[in-house]
Amino acid sequence: MIRTTAMRAAAGCAVIGLSALTMGCAQSAEGVAQATEPTRTAEVGRAIGDPQVGSASYYARHFTGRRMASGGRFDPSSDTIAHRTLPFGTVVRVTNLQNGLTTTGTVQDRGPWTRGRIADLSPRIAQNLDMIRSGVARVQIVPVELAEAPE
Repeated sequence: MIRTTAMRAAAGCAVIGLSALTMGCAQSAEGVAQATEPTRTAEVGRAIGDPQVGSASYYARHFTGRRMASGGRFDPSSDTIAHRTLPFGTVVRVTNLQNGLTTTGTVQDRGPWTRGRIADLSPRIAQNLDMIRSGVARVQIVPVELAEAPE
């Protein structure tokens, strides 16, 4: 029993250590274009807001066609992001902190309503971040283009 607990603790430490190393490498090469996987990494703008770090999940397929808080209908192949506070139309850079993949999306819905999550992503964005299998990933969200305020 004690040996199993110790092995689990050691394995957990190893995973956390490798994740930290991977995040450090991904952040240091942020501005460098990756020629090996250009379709999985989008070129994104400079940050104009404070970064937020937390868990994100993606919309289930049964939400297809349902109305979003912005009034539009949800399309799983869109770049839709649900965020609790950012204005609709804000473009954000989303980085999967577990593998360093980055893409952009547009805030078009409110949520998530699950405790501990900071965003819900469309399946297309989740695919770009390679988080379909896990369903939930630790991400960093940075606003790169704020929406115009309605007059």
